[in-house]
Amino acid sequence: MESLEVLVKKLSPESQQEVSDFVGLLIERERQKPSRILRQDWAGALREYREKYTSLELQKKALEWRGD
Repeated sequence: MESLEVLVKKLSPESQQEVSDFVGLLIERERQKPSRILRQDWAGALREYREKYTSLELQKKALEWRGD
């Protein structure tokens, strides 16, 4: 199979520009995809309430604080 570069060189200048525009669109779309890595930077955020509330109470409080 021919490389992408070889195939694109066979196109007219107008079509080469379309390919370039399309590749730019694909790159931008890739950048905007949300990360699939699970973030856990919130872990321990409610540590100060550990002794004051049970885990169920904390869940309810968190929902209140978020406005849900």
